[in-house]
Amino acid sequence: MAKMLDIFRALADPTRLRIVQLLRTMELSVGELAQVLAQSQPRVSRHIKILCDAGVAERRKEGSWVFIAPGPNLVTGPLFQAIDAWISALGEDHWHIADAARLAAVRADRAAAAERYFADHADHWDSLRSLHVPEAEVEAAMRRVLGAETLGTLVDIGTGTGRMIELFGHQARHAIGIDRSPEMLRVARGKLTVTGVDGWELRQGDIMALPLEKGSVDTVLLHQVLHYLPAPEAAIFELARIMAPGGQLLIVDFAPHSHEELRAQDAHARLGFSDDQIAHWCRAAGLQMVQTHELAGSALTVKLWLARRLEAKTLQVISG
Repeated sequence: MAKMLDIFRALADPTRLRIVQLLRTMELSVGELAQVLAQSQPRVSRHIKILCDAGVAERRKEGSWVFIAPGPNLVTGPLFQAIDAWISALGEDHWHIADAARLAAVRADRAAAAERYFADHADHWDSLRSLHVPEAEVEAAMRRVLGAETLGTLVDIGTGTGRMIELFGHQARHAIGIDRSPEMLRVARGKLTVTGVDGWELRQGDIMALPLEKGSVDTVLLHQVLHYLPAPEAAIFELARIMAPGGQLLIVDFAPHSHEELRAQDAHARLGFSDDQIAHWCRAAGLQMVQTHELAGSALTVKLWLARRLEAKTLQVISG
């Protein structure tokens, strides 16, 4: 009862109700919320503290930035259903309409920042892409491997620009992008706000200690990330930890190659992987390799490996 009272007290303010509605649309920084609400940052911060203390919202730190997101679905789900029912019965008020218009300006600012980033780095990225298979071919191969069925809870590790969520977020019940770099997360946030994909979130985190519960993920994507890692086998163990029984892991990376310059120029820790390496690491982590595909490029060959998390009974047989 005390927790319920905290929730209703937190919502008993028009500004906090506006914040809750805005967070349903997208995660926002304190500065962005202040911009939309046309209020000072200290005042908005006080409202956010009340919402977070009640569990209606939560903070996520990305470098020096802090983003605000809705709280756990157990708390916010029933609230959102009630709000939707009231809006359907009573109609939208002028604040909701005005906030939606100002939120469009925030979306535009994010998109412009992302475009500036790409413009600044275009030459370097183009030179790297010229070595291997065009991204369109790789993405088409990923679509064929994953198929058209629902992907459940989807996690994209090393999400970078958010491209994988843009491609596959429509098939997911919920999509989470994780990256160590707060700069890349801001780029991804700018891109994803204008794609039309719903139900996504971004988190700062390390692949060796993912901010996710054991067995909570149905589909994991690891697109051109593994070759940056000094201990890829340990990373696969961590990915297996978060996967639900029957869940799937799609790794996209390079076959073994001899382009040593990529170590110095692009911080590649590994010069590609063999099928045997990936299959061995997956088996050790309780995953079973189910598909392997190869896409030959001009200098680098791209590989796709699809593995599944073994069911609990199968794991017991293997360990026994």
